[in-house]
Amino acid sequence: MKKFIMYGAGNIGRGFIGQLFSESNYSVGFIDINKEVIGKLNADKCYPVDVVTSEKIEEFIVKNVYGIDGTDLELVASEIASCDVMATAIGVNVLKFIARPIALGLKKRFENNAKPLNIIICENLIGADEYLKGLIKAEIPEYEKEIDSSIGFVEASIGRMVPVLPEEKKQGNVLRVFVEPYNILPVDKDAFKGEIPEVKNLYPFSPFSLFIQRKLFMHNMSHATCAYLGNLRNYEYIYEAISDYDIRYLTYRALMQSALALSIENGVNFKILSEHAENLLYRFQNTALADTIARVGKDTIRKLSENDRLIGALKLCEKHGVSCDVLCVAIACAMAFNPNGDERSQELYEYACANGAIKTLEKYSNYTGEKKELIEKLYKMVKDGKEIKELIAVCDDLSGNQVRV
Repeated sequence: MKKFIMYGAGNIGRGFIGQLFSESNYSVGFIDINKEVIGKLNADKCYPVDVVTSEKIEEFIVKNVYGIDGTDLELVASEIASCDVMATAIGVNVLKFIARPIALGLKKRFENNAKPLNIIICENLIGADEYLKGLIKAEIPEYEKEIDSSIGFVEASIGRMVPVLPEEKKQGNVLRVFVEPYNILPVDKDAFKGEIPEVKNLYPFSPFSLFIQRKLFMHNMSHATCAYLGNLRNYEYIYEAISDYDIRYLTYRALMQSALALSIENGVNFKILSEHAENLLYRFQNTALADTIARVGKDTIRKLSENDRLIGALKLCEKHGVSCDVLCVAIACAMAFNPNGDERSQELYEYACANGAIKTLEKYSNYTGEKKELIEKLYKMVKDGKEIKELIAVCDDLSGNQVRV
């Protein structure tokens, strides 16, 4: 049996990537520092995945799995050195911490003249392939040529929604995860070294930039937009927010603005992207996922960074002359997001309160573009407690006043 190593035994690792490889007859080893999770994986050699819709729950058992203690660098390196393919789903901010363990494993492979290795990078970051490659090269610069020639850094687009599961729904099993039915894994076809592994629902595509941008500037952007608008009306769950007509209307308009910019940028038929937008809105309504506003909106410092879901989509619209008023609403609402326990959102929130939107955009988003005054205006409205309908009115006025031939 071939061996797959999943760096990260979190929700995406267990509830999506690990499941696909297990169902494709791979032995799946999960690397993580959570000792409870690792211990349970080694004790049970399997775990439950519940595929949920608003109507039903269907349980699947993922088999042929085991855990690898992420603090045991020698063991981690040995597992990476001997695997057939691996992936990361660890979080963008954590990649820098796992570069050394991966590098040690690759060094062992090179010393043993092992075959090429493909690393599927399941992170929400444009350019994640070059970023991780650079981190690893810095750890073992003497193997730079070998890394370039035999290690595939393969970007993936993670579309499956896998929310944090409350303790009561785990039914006493720390490994249980809830997932939506969608389980397609698009990957960068051109990045593979050697053979592309045969894996269920793996979708190699070229050129891949469209999928990365679509995931970030449509899926992640609209999810965040829904969360920040939902926060204004004190909703707890995404499905509640998207069922609110005003929020759904603005989220849909934001999707259409981003989709049009993506269509122009990539030369893709707008109809394909608009259908994807409709599908996203449908999937956000899944009540069984119980995805919270707090989780989806968490860490506005990252979500408002210069190339992430909101500012990145805004700049793409500006690049192609596409209306982006609703994206400006989402950005303004993000600055007012301050749930309990979210320290990074609280930091940005307090800075915005004290300094205003324009300075916040400069500090956290490196944005000084032409929409900064509109975002400032919208942020003041949100800060003053204006209703969502009043934000819609601003967008409608802007749309109505655009010059048309």
